Amino acid sequence: MLTTLRKAEYAELMILFFIQAAAMAIWFVPLGPILDAHDLHGIKPYAFAASAVAAFISPLMFGAMADRHVPPAIVLRGLSFATALLMAGISTAIQWHCHPWLILGLIQIFYLAYAPMFSISTALVLARLADAKKEFGPVRALATIGWMLGAILISALNLDRSAFTGYLGAAFWLLVSGFTFFLPMLAVPSSAEHLSWHERLGLDALKLLKDRDTRVVFITTSLFNIPLCAFYPYAPTHLHDLGFTHTSAWMSLGQVTEIIAMFSLAWLLWNWRWKWIFACGLGFGVTRFVLSAMNTKTSLLLGVTLHGASFVLVFITAQIFLDQNIDPAWRSRAQALMTLMNGGVGNLIGYLGSGWWFATCTNRQVTHWPLFWGGLAATVSMVLIYFLNAYREEPRAIHGTSRVR
Repeated sequence: MLTTLRKAEYAELMILFFIQAAAMAIWFVPLGPILDAHDLHGIKPYAFAASAVAAFISPLMFGAMADRHVPPAIVLRGLSFATALLMAGISTAIQWHCHPWLILGLIQIFYLAYAPMFSISTALVLARLADAKKEFGPVRALATIGWMLGAILISALNLDRSAFTGYLGAAFWLLVSGFTFFLPMLAVPSSAEHLSWHERLGLDALKLLKDRDTRVVFITTSLFNIPLCAFYPYAPTHLHDLGFTHTSAWMSLGQVTEIIAMFSLAWLLWNWRWKWIFACGLGFGVTRFVLSAMNTKTSLLLGVTLHGASFVLVFITAQIFLDQNIDPAWRSRAQALMTLMNGGVGNLIGYLGSGWWFATCTNRQVTHWPLFWGGLAATVSMVLIYFLNAYREEPRAIHGTSRVR
């Protein structure tokens, strides 16, 4: 594997994923408990949904920039620096007990910088791999390890419900920004004077949806993302209700199966059809919510643990699917469109919808968890049925020869 890249460059890509995912976990995993601890329950669904609003605006725009104007490493550098400043600002506003809507406004601005970064990093890494099917899984596993260690670090420092977490996250984002100086600079076109505003904003990436199987993958991941949005806001709450402390560390159990699935992905991609890898991931998603609906400590932990395998077999497989089936010139825009569909459409419906569903299942401060998770299990089951009926998997998709031009 290492013969396809210089060892030093290969290590750089792994380190990039590691520190970026750790920074993401330090923000995302404890966000719900932090808002709860500071009496910000009212903005909790909107705080998570802010990522969806940002995903409609910035990923395609910055993805087009990384494809056509500025090397991806430089785009990533500026965005991560801005994210660090904004994360520190949010923590300060929470500690100073600023108005909830001011805090929400800062979170929204934060997400405008945050939303495009992982798709740009993914495109940058995929561009440096000679064989994404073999190599991407082990490299991407470092992101999983980084996420897990970021979550464990929060609990180890007893910051699960503390706004000080934001300063720790800001330090990690500054580290990401500094590390971009060591990343390879991918070539971009020397001039973009002939481009329309439609192209400059990355909206031409919508033509990728013309291909049936590609369109089904985009739609499936977006639909699956809707019930998935309930996981991080409400699984820690359920853990707390069952008597667990240090919920961020317990949530990292999901990364155990994520790492296993990541290292298994190369074998699966060479021996299974795309269709059955996606279907297996969706099946794990159904099982995860069914286990959570059983409302016992053991079953909930098993459900949390299955989250990682489900995530990899659906979302990471989708990223590799795009890399194998989309022309390299569209690399960043394809990943950005995936971010828009999942982080925009999926997250907006998912976070607001799960907030409504949680309120519906809660009476007098008591949540009927079997009903809450059971409804989400039924939703994923419908997504699985849609995918099995809509996805055809033409031979060109299996061999990865299809290219959009």
